[in-house]
Amino acid sequence: MSEEDLKAFEKSVRRLKRMASEKAGELHDLVEDRLPAAFEEIPDLAAQTYEACKAWAEAESELKSRTGAADAA
Repeated sequence: MSEEDLKAFEKSVRRLKRMASEKAGELHDLVEDRLPAAFEEIPDLAAQTYEACKAWAEAESELKSRTGAADAA
């Protein structure tokens, strides 16, 4: 993998981490501000958060395997 490709992949991993953090924030806001009235939103938002976190974790693992680094992006 070229240096340019690696940098692009690192940027992608950072973007996925940001997206996961945003979904986690939305879930936190739901719990903190809108429950119990908005309880029906929990399953969908939890699934979205799970998928975003899973995508980041998989990309992070791939980045670590490509770089051999213990602490990637």
